[in-house]
Amino acid sequence: MFYIVVEMKEKLFKMSMLLLALAALCSAAGAADGERLKLATTTSLQDTGLLDVIKDKFDEKYNVPLDVVSGGTGIAIQYGERGDVDVLIVHDKERELKFIKDGHGLERRCIAYNYFYLVGPKDDPAGVKGMNGSQALASISEKGKADPSKVMFVSRGDNSGTHAREKLLWKKAGYNYSAVNSSGPWYIEAGQGMGATLNIANEKQAYTLSDMSTFMAYQGNLTLVPIIEGGSDLLNVYVALIVNPKKHPGVNCRVANEFINYLVSDEGQDLIASFGTEKFGKPFFSAARGNCELIGCSAAECAVPTSASCAAA
Repeated sequence: MFYIVVEMKEKLFKMSMLLLALAALCSAAGAADGERLKLATTTSLQDTGLLDVIKDKFDEKYNVPLDVVSGGTGIAIQYGERGDVDVLIVHDKERELKFIKDGHGLERRCIAYNYFYLVGPKDDPAGVKGMNGSQALASISEKGKADPSKVMFVSRGDNSGTHAREKLLWKKAGYNYSAVNSSGPWYIEAGQGMGATLNIANEKQAYTLSDMSTFMAYQGNLTLVPIIEGGSDLLNVYVALIVNPKKHPGVNCRVANEFINYLVSDEGQDLIASFGTEKFGKPFFSAARGNCELIGCSAAECAVPTSASCAAA
């Protein structure tokens, strides 16, 4: 009887230890599940597939999953202003600076760049080849008003970074945007992401403004071609921003710092600079590293580690 009791006690002890071990594992798993990074970003990073590669590499390196909201710069900034995400990747300098000035963001880090393309039918019915971006839009407007059956323009119309650049080009051309988007059937607002906008423009054989990377990703399914590419007015700079934990308590600032520091590291910059080359023969993006002056980013904000404090008070 004594041996049976001892044996039972030993079994109970082993079972208790097993349960404790399982509880510890569950607790650790729960902690790991809680350590996530929430990113709001542009559609171009998602549509090209670069973001999927970044997610996998970052998770592998830091064991932190990345939850992504992709809907354009305007939507990304709204998420940041509400404190619903930890970090942004966007491409509209005016709104980036305002985001920081209003206390929602800590600091800018330039991570990559490419160019916007003005794409359109191969026969270029508005005759804009060789012009700069604002000159081209002016010509498209005049010829579209004259004959909308031959010349049309499809706008993102979604408050994205690409849409913001389009509005800036209209302003440089001397046009009031509110007058442009109500000036006739030649001008179509898609209200959608870049991929969908390209498909609409292709269907209508219209012009549109596209970031270079998304156009390259969709090019195989389009008959549209780049009419204007390059030039300072079509420069497209991508920036990462940490949401300010002082303004929005609960933001995972520490991991957001790690994420941005990964993007500006040699590994991150090499990944950005090579992505797309294997499949398309040239990269979708260029690294910010080594190109700071070209893209208008100061040495303090261009492909360098973060320096702002994550203190919430």
